[in-house]
Amino acid sequence: MKQQEKGFFNSTWFYRIISLILALVLFMYVNGSKDGFLRQTTRDGNTTALMSNKTVTMKMPLDLTVDSQRYVVSGYPQYVKVKISGPAALVTTTTNTQNFKVYANLRELGSGKHTVKLKTSGLNAELRATINPTTIDVNIQPRTTTVKPVEVRLSAKTVNGNYRVGTPKAALNTVQVTGAKSEVKRVVKVIAMVNVPKDATSDLHRQVTLQAIDRRGRTVNVVVMPSTLNVTVPIDAGKAASETSTSSQAASETSASASSAADPAAADQTQTSKAQTSSSVKASSNSEE
Repeated sequence: MKQQEKGFFNSTWFYRIISLILALVLFMYVNGSKDGFLRQTTRDGNTTALMSNKTVTMKMPLDLTVDSQRYVVSGYPQYVKVKISGPAALVTTTTNTQNFKVYANLRELGSGKHTVKLKTSGLNAELRATINPTTIDVNIQPRTTTVKPVEVRLSAKTVNGNYRVGTPKAALNTVQVTGAKSEVKRVVKVIAMVNVPKDATSDLHRQVTLQAIDRRGRTVNVVVMPSTLNVTVPIDAGKAASETSTSSQAASETSASASSAADPAAADQTQTSKAQTSSSVKASSNSEE
């Protein structure tokens, strides 16, 4: 009997049955936790959740570690995607607070184009993070500052009625332009664009945003300091009215000349009256002597 039992435990069928049982146990374990939960069965037969896993993809701003006093960086995205996996409670808290950062360390790099790997900082050790993209291309250039003239441009130089748009006056004639050396070289002037309504009847006082442009009028990617400027645009009614009065007087004289030319008899009568008046004045003067 003992030999039969030993033969059974050493037989191929025994190992097959054991393998089947283990496979069933493994299947039940995986099936019970595939929704992210690991479960246990209590003495009274109730099943409770021990832990849940969660994966969330979120959008995070990209920080650059760089000496901003010496260099200007361009070509990088402002935001990147981060996929976070781990315990559901931690993932939810991290998603709500965003108490970590994604950064690229550029402190050891000099001027030129570089490919840099992105990293995370401040993330809980129980969480796993996958950054998309994993690397970025950046262009590091020396930082420079120069002074450029300000030009005020008006959307309209005329308004309705007897009003005229005067010469605009800006609070500053020059401003500072800061940025990458190659970009700063492109800047020709800084524009202050003022919108002039057609129904304006009094002086305009505006705070406008400044814009650096190149020779072709295209915007240049630099920082203008100050970024805004106060501009005054005079709307003058007096000069326009004076010009209207002068024009009316000239029109009257032209009309009188035209009337004289059209009626020669009237013109002769006018000349005769002027001559008679002149003779009377002379006679009066002789009698007094």
